[in-house]
Amino acid sequence: MKLKNTSTIAALGLLSLAVATGPSVARDLTIASWGGNFQDAQRKIFFQPFAEDTGKPLLDEAWDGGIGVLQAKVKAGNPSWDAVEVEADELALGCADGLFEKVDWSKLGGKDAFLPSAVSDCGVGSIVWSTAIAYDGAKIAKGPESWADFWDVKKFPGKRALRKGPKYTLESALMADGVPADKVYEVLATPEGIDRAFAKLDALKPSLVWWTSGAQPLQLLASGEVAMTSAYNGRITGINRSEGRKFKVVWPGSIYAVDSWVVLKGAENKDAAFDFVAFASKSENQAKLPQYIAYGLTNTEAGKTLPPDQLADLPTTPANMQGAVSLDTDFWIDNSEALTKRFDAWLAQ
Repeated sequence: MKLKNTSTIAALGLLSLAVATGPSVARDLTIASWGGNFQDAQRKIFFQPFAEDTGKPLLDEAWDGGIGVLQAKVKAGNPSWDAVEVEADELALGCADGLFEKVDWSKLGGKDAFLPSAVSDCGVGSIVWSTAIAYDGAKIAKGPESWADFWDVKKFPGKRALRKGPKYTLESALMADGVPADKVYEVLATPEGIDRAFAKLDALKPSLVWWTSGAQPLQLLASGEVAMTSAYNGRITGINRSEGRKFKVVWPGSIYAVDSWVVLKGAENKDAAFDFVAFASKSENQAKLPQYIAYGLTNTEAGKTLPPDQLADLPTTPANMQGAVSLDTDFWIDNSEALTKRFDAWLAQ
């Protein structure tokens, strides 16, 4: 084989060196949210319009939550996500742990433009959502009205599904055992209350199926594998609209919380991520969400233009707040590790 001439070899060497030492290709803005029909809606009203406005690509990925996931991404350096939608306990823990960039509220219209529970040093409230009982109105004419009914497999035969973990599950068990909604965390804060919740779970354990992501409980309900399930309220109305289902929400005993947008510490696209958060937080953009999925809105102006039929499906509507429970984030920050260990041990028995 004939050798290349030396000038060609030298040129190729310089080209290789330039490729090896040149600037790395910038990563596109990447947003992580909860998947399913919720993220489908976000794609239509937030992700795609923002990309069109800026003229730059936006990638979106789904995750199932967990502070450990965020810790690993940030502490490894150069996280692969820029903005993430997180639950209230992840917001509090991550803010304390320095995982999130600080919010400049002046760029979002000020704190007064939002519900108080949506305001944080490290996050911007995106939705108010509830975990509630769901059942198929096409199969059960007179459905459950409480967690006590959820536990009553004689009155309502069939399997049940709950989110896999102690949060929401222990609260539901106590309400099923007769604890009033406004006393749940008072009881759960005692060793006797925790024992009482697990004892109540014992009674239903043979009939339980567990879910881990927001789309699963509605799939279980649609397939008939379960007669009723806990589910995120927005998913219930979302599947009714997209697939013509007749799934029902049981509001009494529902547990509501605020999710927030955060920007990960050291995110490559920090400025673009905050621009996205500001875009998604505008009242006129938030107001588009309930036509797709029925989550409460955190910008106080956003709900003022909604029609009555959309307002009726939101967890923030006064009638739907009757008998509902506000998730106690502080309780779960203090007790999550111990109760998760006990729950996992109970599940393995």
